[in-house]
Amino acid sequence: MKITGIETFLVAPRWLFLKVSTDEGVSGWGEPVVEGRAETVRAAVHELADLVVGQDPLRIEDHWQVLRRGGFYRGGPVLSSALSGYDHALWDIAGKVRGVPVHELLGGPVRDRVRVYSWVGGDRPVDVHEAVSARVEAGFTAVKMNVSGEMNAIATPREADAVLARARQAREALGPDRDLAIDFHGRVSPAMARRLVRMLEEVQPMFVEEPVVPEVQGDVLASVVSASTVPIATGERLYSRWDFKPVLDAGVAVVQPDPSHAGGISELRRIAALAEVYGASLAPHCPLGPISLAASLQVAFVTPNFLIQEQSAGMHYHGGVEPEYLVDASVFRFTDGFVGRPTGPGLGIEVDEAVVRRAAEVGHAWRSPVWRHEDGGFAEW
Repeated sequence: MKITGIETFLVAPRWLFLKVSTDEGVSGWGEPVVEGRAETVRAAVHELADLVVGQDPLRIEDHWQVLRRGGFYRGGPVLSSALSGYDHALWDIAGKVRGVPVHELLGGPVRDRVRVYSWVGGDRPVDVHEAVSARVEAGFTAVKMNVSGEMNAIATPREADAVLARARQAREALGPDRDLAIDFHGRVSPAMARRLVRMLEEVQPMFVEEPVVPEVQGDVLASVVSASTVPIATGERLYSRWDFKPVLDAGVAVVQPDPSHAGGISELRRIAALAEVYGASLAPHCPLGPISLAASLQVAFVTPNFLIQEQSAGMHYHGGVEPEYLVDASVFRFTDGFVGRPTGPGLGIEVDEAVVRRAAEVGHAWRSPVWRHEDGGFAEW
């Protein structure tokens, strides 16, 4: 079997899909994308095609090594995301050739279903109690939310109190038997992060995510971790096991590699194993499309230290429209806050190629928002 070609599809709302074809008619799908830089990743995917076309798709680890290390300049969000898409697609092909889901090739499941959470509140959270209550009604047992918009380096007492008030609203709607995850989205300075995580202890978050930007690691991140009893999570903007070691050394409780950014299924497995050495849990970042979610779930089912799975249904980035790119989306049916184990071969999904091709004729030009403070200076989104 040989890889004969690759195709990429830019599809709404902000996704990029990859199809890897072979001479035996078996194809695999991946989702290589950086949100807001989809065209750049697309160029990288095609640039890397010379390294895989004509090769045996079943040599997955060898391809991973060559795609990561085959250039003098390595890593970073763009190249790692391009690699991730290829890794998804090659595992998809391997499962289809053998007639089993990817998690069977990775050692078999360690659980029967995977817990998922739902996003609420949007970028600038409003109507928190109502939004959380709706997710509870839908059967979810955990939600995640931002608790602020722009945040000054040293916030006023009113701004800090507003963060706590939103978290209290969410906790009230959830009650004591469900979980609340809080995302700082890197908007908060280390000084304010230390203050806010202590304030938030009363609502007992499952974790506080990305309290500071990923550039801030080492002793500074460790100071945030040690400032309170709230578990700290991070990792959506880290791209390899080498990136994760310093944050694990700092004491984070939860790692959040993204299957579309951090080297795909192969590297997520290794990051999870590294986290296990530190007693940390895996909660993959996944606000993207169905291929990325399918890849993430294959890892979730074989990872002993897995905690919970992010998914993008109903997410504010969709603009109220839920695109359907699968022949049968019931594989992602959420029941009582869980999703069942996929049993189909490969990634366990069937991409509706005709729908994808039509959507790609329109494409998208999604960009990350650029925020500013009241004085006109740049603000972290």
